[in-house]
Amino acid sequence: MKKILSIISFILLTTNLQAESRLQTIQKNGELRVGTTGDWDPMSMKDPATNKYKGFDIDVMNELAKDMGVKVKFVPTDWKTIVSGITANRYDISTSVTKTPKRAEVAGFTTTYYKYGTVPLVLKKNLKKFSTWNSLNNKNVTIATTLGTSQEEKAKEFFPKSKLKSIEAPARDFQEVLAGRADGNITSSTEANKLVVKYPQLAIVPDGEKNPAFLAMMVPKKDKVWNDYVSNWIKNKKASGFFKTLLAKYNLKSL
Repeated sequence: MKKILSIISFILLTTNLQAESRLQTIQKNGELRVGTTGDWDPMSMKDPATNKYKGFDIDVMNELAKDMGVKVKFVPTDWKTIVSGITANRYDISTSVTKTPKRAEVAGFTTTYYKYGTVPLVLKKNLKKFSTWNSLNNKNVTIATTLGTSQEEKAKEFFPKSKLKSIEAPARDFQEVLAGRADGNITSSTEANKLVVKYPQLAIVPDGEKNPAFLAMMVPKKDKVWNDYVSNWIKNKKASGFFKTLLAKYNLKSL
């Protein structure tokens, strides 16, 4: 009988541990673990001199941790492994990623707090040659993408005739364009607007934005308690004007 009771107690304990939300774990440990790539201007950027993170999403996560009364710990990741970091419990939440069906198969998404379009980048000197999306869809054209990003999948759809070249972090796709190893790349309009200022030799193809995409934080797929908590926090912060102030700080368009 004692053995049976011990087995039952173990099963109940295991079930309770499995059922515990990440929210409870964070509150108990006093620490919010945030996975971030640190290479997406202006959302998340890592300063190599200090190894500290800054950006729109970093401010969001610092605010979330402050409101929860816990410390924040930024966990380095890259686009190739950002989803597996959630499923493997390396962090509790990620900074913003694009909502895609593939990611949604294994990870949960909070409510959206930012929307962007997708645009191609080319060298400014080649802008006459590549003045439209369609001009880049050519067997003689090489399009660079960063491995693990939503743009990597979209490039197959937008440029079925082109040669696609996936670049692994910490290198980035636009660097291939700058170096002349690729004719173009696609990225968020948010990042593109920053890149053409930082690198004047780059230009956005003037053919309009495509594929409106929605950003959200990733959380464990089946943890409804944690997802609801963060989603409600986002809604309340929108209502309070926090996100509006942050958008102005980083010179981003309204939600």
